[in-house]
Amino acid sequence: MKHINNTVNLIGNLGMDPEVKKLDDGKSMARFSLATSEVYKNASGEQVKDAQWHQIVAWGKTAEIVEKYLKKGSKVAVEGRLNSRKYETDKGEKKYFTEVVINELMMLDAKKD
Repeated sequence: MKHINNTVNLIGNLGMDPEVKKLDDGKSMARFSLATSEVYKNASGEQVKDAQWHQIVAWGKTAEIVEKYLKKGSKVAVEGRLNSRKYETDKGEKKYFTEVVINELMMLDAKKD
């Protein structure tokens, strides 16, 4: 049995239209930002909405579905894994970022007639 320790599940809305690229090997890759939000009451009893932004990457058939059906504002559930990377800028600064590479996608918007 295979154990996967790096699993992420998110439900949110796309913050932008997906960017889709066709790579030289014919494979598709899609990138988009996903906003998740939490609503809670602070110490003063005021309702606070806290949004978190996640960078999402999809490959292959999933990327093709993203390209065909999703746009800014679309509500989706995704499952994937965290992927952290680093790079160095032209000025020698080290930059780190984490993205979610998805393998499952569920569209949650109501169907339009």
